[in-house]
Amino acid sequence: MTPSSHYVVCAGREIHYTAWGAADAPVVVAWHGLARTGRDMDELAAHLADRYRVICPDTIGRGLSQWSPAPREEYCIAFYARLAEALFDALGIGQAHWVGTSMGGAIGMACAGGLVVPDMRARVRSLVLNDNAPQLADAAITRIRAYAGQPPTFARVTELEAFFRQAYAPYGWLSDAQWRRLTETSTRRLPDGRVTPHYDPAMVGQFVDHPDDYLLWDAYDAVVAPVLCLRGAQSDLVLPETVAAMRGRGPGAAGCLQVIEVPDCGHAPALNVASQLEPVRAFIDAAQAAA
Repeated sequence: MTPSSHYVVCAGREIHYTAWGAADAPVVVAWHGLARTGRDMDELAAHLADRYRVICPDTIGRGLSQWSPAPREEYCIAFYARLAEALFDALGIGQAHWVGTSMGGAIGMACAGGLVVPDMRARVRSLVLNDNAPQLADAAITRIRAYAGQPPTFARVTELEAFFRQAYAPYGWLSDAQWRRLTETSTRRLPDGRVTPHYDPAMVGQFVDHPDDYLLWDAYDAVVAPVLCLRGAQSDLVLPETVAAMRGRGPGAAGCLQVIEVPDCGHAPALNVASQLEPVRAFIDAAQAAA
């Protein structure tokens, strides 16, 4: 199945997204990680599109979406949550299941908790956190800032692909074709002809301008939707003790949290193989049936 490509203005910014599946089907919003694009969700979207309408946005400053003219104010979870609300409104989405990888999970948690955009609390029907949690390990954030904050440049696209294969090795297994697609959907050419990752480097300023942006226990505690947490078994971002704390509060204390540890992955599982896709599908199907 081939997705359709669209642009829409949300909160005054042009956002790109791909759409899969029938327009009148129940909706899944699949939101990518910090330095990534919505095309990372292709395999997940294709897996769900027989029953669901899957919307895969590029966050502002990433992929084909507009770069922010006010990066210090807009590259943060609160603004991303407002973008999500505006996207729901623009596309006529009343409710949706949310699958978020890393940063995408944090945006989903902020929406489902309703602390920034109260209306979104009732609009997130279920929440999948793909290697994301209400508290992230400081050492891993430092690692991510190091490679994302100073994007390298290369003369050749194949050299950039080699960089991506190294930087994103914790994703787990990807086929050669998937690595090539990841590269080609994550590349921009500079005026001097070199290539570099697609995103606005200023987006990493989030960690300086909003140092507690990913400390989301208050939002997590307020989530009433069912939650599935996928943790890469070798993840350095989501620590086992954090998952244990999640079990004892918020959706965990309410019996609405499932946790699956994904073998042979760190941060974050690529959601591209059956052993990862099928549990997500089963979780969403169960939430849809219970609605």
